Amino acid sequence: MDAPAPHYDAQTGDAGLTKAATIRFATAQDVPLILQFIRDLAEYEKLSHHVVATEDALRASLFGSHPAAECLLAFHGDRAVGFALYFENFSTFQGRSGMYLEDLFVVPDARGLGIGKALFRRLAQIAMERDYCRLDWAVLDWNAPAIRFYESLGAVALDEWTVNRLRGDALAALAAGE
Repeated sequence: MDAPAPHYDAQTGDAGLTKAATIRFATAQDVPLILQFIRDLAEYEKLSHHVVATEDALRASLFGSHPAAECLLAFHGDRAVGFALYFENFSTFQGRSGMYLEDLFVVPDARGLGIGKALFRRLAQIAMERDYCRLDWAVLDWNAPAIRFYESLGAVALDEWTVNRLRGDALAALAAGE
């Protein structure tokens, strides 16, 4: 069994509970909760039909021999109310690693309590501790509440960049040389 994950006080930086949130690193035992948060986020984003992740896949990807990502969990009291899943990326221009936030979600009835800000604060602190040069993420263009929240943190939209993606048949065809 894994050792208990350290807790993080989102307001003072100390271990323990705050009014806003207790933030801790996820453990393998948290995989069912992580998957539920992923499904809840997908439902909010109207993308549930894209979720094919399983507990086994997440366990292997997050807690296997070569973890692909890390996850923070947020608690309000004893209740899990949010998560942030992120991984290390690299900036060739900076010559340093950065952090990419893949997903951040706070349950609807806990929004406005400072949970999202506490998660972002902890992500920023991890980035600084690891000497990362930046923290990047994407947001759906229709998600005005999230965009306003990110702007309140000082985030800047990179409107000159367009995200591209290869997946499924197109990815397989390119790999096959078609």
